[in-house]
Amino acid sequence: MLSLIFGLLLNVIRLYTWVVILSCVFSFLYAFGVLDTRNQIVWSIGRFLDRLTEPALRPIRRILPATGNMDFSPLVLLLLIQYVLTPLLRQLYYTMAFSSGF
Repeated sequence: MLSLIFGLLLNVIRLYTWVVILSCVFSFLYAFGVLDTRNQIVWSIGRFLDRLTEPALRPIRRILPATGNMDFSPLVLLLLIQYVLTPLLRQLYYTMAFSSGF
């Protein structure tokens, strides 16, 4: 049961990583004029991706210094997920699953 829960958590984190990447690609396509936000479907997809990623990106944007037109907050979020959150969850799983205290 424990491995199922942690496996599900890791899959959700992996899915969220892809959502952040898709949001970045979407914003690049919008910025370069490839996508037309007057199209209802494009606008809906953009709003959906913003609603998913903005709560995690907003605190990072407050901490990062202004760098002009470049937004490095998705990169920082992906690095935090990859090098802090995922290893922390794995370590927590190994500690709970293989602890000899019980």
